[in-house]
Amino acid sequence: MSDVRLVRLDPTGADRDALVAFLSGEEFPFHVRRTISPEDAARTIDAGAFRDDEHDTSWLEHDGLGPIGIVRLEDLEDPVPLFDLRIAGRFRGRGLGVPALRAVTDHVFTSMPTVSRFEGQTREDNAAMRRVFVRAGWVKEAHYRAAWPVEGAAPVASVAYGVLRRDWETGQTTPVPWDDEPSTGLSVGR
Repeated sequence: MSDVRLVRLDPTGADRDALVAFLSGEEFPFHVRRTISPEDAARTIDAGAFRDDEHDTSWLEHDGLGPIGIVRLEDLEDPVPLFDLRIAGRFRGRGLGVPALRAVTDHVFTSMPTVSRFEGQTREDNAAMRRVFVRAGWVKEAHYRAAWPVEGAAPVASVAYGVLRRDWETGQTTPVPWDDEPSTGLSVGR
């Protein structure tokens, strides 16, 4: 059992001020926007980006530490949902990423019976999150070169990970068949 659980939040009601404070009071160095102003956070929340047909958001609650961050589930009307995980700065580097991701994965597969795979992405230079994915049983599925915008710098690669329901159920990972392309006889280059 994980020490982290999801507690569904009410982004436009009772939890609005706390969510605005969290989003605008933290720096998220590996997200597209490192910082968010209180006005931008409020505008995004009020527009439904944290709860609508495609999104749902929960606090990440640790049994001993209380709220440690949030998770926003995305693309909920698609067969393969995604997520945005944000842990508060004071809790990063404390080994909470794996139990948080496992709690999110458990939530998706137990509450969404039609979902057969769950996906997430991070920047290539976010070594901590990449380790979290692997330690939580996820498999690297793609490396999108120069796909993640970086404010004031060149884009970096976006690395995609996924977990299959059957892998979650069995505790076994299904590897990606990277070397499955037939030889084409074509040379690379111009």
